[in-house]
Amino acid sequence: MPVYMSTVRTLMEPNGNGLMADEESKICSEIESLEAEKAQIDLRISALRAQLNSCNSNSNSVRKEESDVTNSGDLRPTGVSSNGQLSADMVYRYSRHLLLPSFGVEAQANLLTSSVLVIGAGGLGSPALLYLTACGVGRVGIVDHDVVELNNLQRQIIHNEANIGRSKVESAAAACRAINSTVQIVEHKEAFRTSNALEIMSKYDIVIDATDNVPSRYMINDCCVVLGKPLISGAALGLEGQLTVYNYNGGPCYRCLFPTPPPTTACQRCSDSGVLGVVPGVIGCLQALEAIKVAAAVGEPLSGRMLLLDALSARIRVVKIRGRSLQCEACGENATMTAQQFRYFDYEKFTQSPLSTSPLKLNLLPEDARITSEEYNERVVKGEAHVLVDVRPAHHCKIVSLPNSINIPLGSLEGRLSEISASLEREGGNKSVDASQGASLYVICRRGNDSQRAVEYLHKMGFTSAKDIIGGLESWAHDVDPKFPTY
Repeated sequence: MPVYMSTVRTLMEPNGNGLMADEESKICSEIESLEAEKAQIDLRISALRAQLNSCNSNSNSVRKEESDVTNSGDLRPTGVSSNGQLSADMVYRYSRHLLLPSFGVEAQANLLTSSVLVIGAGGLGSPALLYLTACGVGRVGIVDHDVVELNNLQRQIIHNEANIGRSKVESAAAACRAINSTVQIVEHKEAFRTSNALEIMSKYDIVIDATDNVPSRYMINDCCVVLGKPLISGAALGLEGQLTVYNYNGGPCYRCLFPTPPPTTACQRCSDSGVLGVVPGVIGCLQALEAIKVAAAVGEPLSGRMLLLDALSARIRVVKIRGRSLQCEACGENATMTAQQFRYFDYEKFTQSPLSTSPLKLNLLPEDARITSEEYNERVVKGEAHVLVDVRPAHHCKIVSLPNSINIPLGSLEGRLSEISASLEREGGNKSVDASQGASLYVICRRGNDSQRAVEYLHKMGFTSAKDIIGGLESWAHDVDPKFPTY
C-alpha cells in the first residue's frame, strides 16, 4: 500500500465521522489507478522526447548535438566583440578579474561565453548562483520546482521574506538579474527528472549539483556522463560539507566512487538532521569557484580529489579519491548507461529513496494501533489517565514539546521500559480509571515515523495497548493548535 494512504485515512476518519469502509476502498483504488496512468503518461512523454531528439539530429551522438548548441556563438553578451575584446563597461565591471595575472582577459572572455546549469536553488545553489552571475558567466540555468518558505531563509540567502510562497526559480532569477543584467538567466520551473534531464542539460557546458538527496545525485551524474558534461558536486549536512568535480578530464564519476547506493538509514537530509546555515554557503561558494575554474580554463579543478569541511574545528582538508573505475556502469569500458537507458532508469527504486523533498511518511502499524492528534486531544480534555512518551532526541524536546510528556529517545527505549511501566502505574493510581484497563500509553515524535517504530517495539515487549499519534507534533500544530511551533 502506498505510504500516503495513512494520511488519506487520517483525513477521512477524524472522530469516527469519516467515510464508510467500502467508499474509502473505492477512493484508494481510484488513487492507485490514477498513479498507474500517470506513470504510463510519463513513459510516453519520455518516448516522444526521444523520438523528437532523433528527428532533430543527424547523428546518434547526443554529445555531438550538445556541442553544436553550446558552440553556436549565441552566448556572446553585449559588450564582447567577435574577436573577444571587452567593451569599456565590461572592462570596468570585471576589472578586478582582469588585474589577476593568472586570470586576465582571456579567462574572462571564456567565462562570458560559457554556460552553467545549477540544479537546486536552495542552500548550495544560492551562493553558487549569485557568484556565477556576478562573475559574468554568459548563461546561467536554474532548475527547481519548490517554493520559498520561511525556514529556508536561514541558509538560502538568494531569497528573502518578500518572496515567501513564490517559486524559488523566479525568486533566484530576480536576484541574479538584479546583480548582473548582462547575464542570460534561464528559468526551469520544474523538477529535474529523467523525462526532461537530457533536454535541459544539453544546453549547458557545466553542471552544478545543488540537490540534497541520493537518487538525484545518481541521476544528475548519469546524465552528465551521457552528455559529457563536467559535474561540480557539493553536499552539506550539520556542520560538515564536501566538494568534488566529477566526469572531468578523465576523472571519476559519482558511480565510480559509489557503485552501490548507501542504505536508506545512512541517508540524511537537512530537514531531518539540521544544518548550520553558513556551511552550505561555504560549499556553494566553492562550487561556483570550481565551475569558474572549469569554464575559464584556469587553475586545477578538484577532479580526483575531494574537499572536506569541518566547520566546528574550522578545518578544511583535500584528500585524493579513487580514480575512474573501468567497471563503472556509467563511464567504464563496458558502460551500459546510454541516453535511452537513462530515460527509463528508475532512480527511486535503485536507491530505495524518494526523489521528492517531502518528508517520509511511514505506515507500519494497523489502524487500531494509531490515533489522530484530534482524538488524542479529546482524551486529554476528558481527563483520561495516560502516559505520553516523546521518542524524539533530547535536543529536539528543548525546541518544543507537549505538556507532561516523557522524553525517551527511540534509541534509549529498550533500556527504559521500566520507567514507562512505573509511569503507567503511577498515572493509573492517581486518577479514577477502570482497574482492568489501567492508564493508556501514547507515543509521539516529530512527524509520526519514529513513534510507529517505537510502538512496534513496545507491542513486542508486552505494551500491547500502546498507540502512535499519527503525524506527530506536525499534525498537532496543523489540526489542534495552529500556534504550536513547528521546525
